[in-house]
Amino acid sequence: MEMKAAERRAKILDALEEHYPDAKCALIHSNPFELLVATILSAQCTDERVNLVTARLFQKYKTPQDFARLTPKELEEEIKELGLFRNKAKNIVAMSQKLLLEYGGDVPKDRESLESLPGVGRKTANVVLSNAFDIPAIAVDTHVFRVANRLGLVSRAPNPLAVERQLMKNIPKDRWSQAHHWLIHHGRQVCEARKPKCDVCPLLPYCPEGKRRTMEATN
Repeated sequence: MEMKAAERRAKILDALEEHYPDAKCALIHSNPFELLVATILSAQCTDERVNLVTARLFQKYKTPQDFARLTPKELEEEIKELGLFRNKAKNIVAMSQKLLLEYGGDVPKDRESLESLPGVGRKTANVVLSNAFDIPAIAVDTHVFRVANRLGLVSRAPNPLAVERQLMKNIPKDRWSQAHHWLIHHGRQVCEARKPKCDVCPLLPYCPEGKRRTMEATN
């Protein structure tokens, strides 16, 4: 008898939790502002590379006031080994200035205010809400998008917003934030973009894409 969709999703989440019990945000930060800056810097970059840059950056510049005093050109020099560094520098300086002008230098705790900041889109807002303020949210990056579709946690979701909305519907709210980290870790370690390791995947019994791939490999 075929497993019901809700039961299969629950088993997937339990298996992810079992295999990635310590999954958490990989961006090193000590406060919400540092996380916000690091998340803006992480666009089209690995977390490892961002952490190398912020380890140096946050020694020199610690607060919105510090960043707001910089020119974009000055910040460019600090982050030039990262992709899109010119645009990121411009946004981070403007974001810091807006934090000071409109929010007293504090990172806001609501999505609308976060998304009003330069350089902050929905994914970045979700990362900050979830990891800085423990507000349930699902940030959809390339790993979450790929793995959620492959596992069938979402149904043919064509874009990140559709994936996010379906995951919010299909995953209990108290597991949103952790599920985001589980999916990222699984995407990095097992369910890789080009060559997913279906033969060693603990989720294979519940994964439609994995079953299809392994069947094709044996035929």
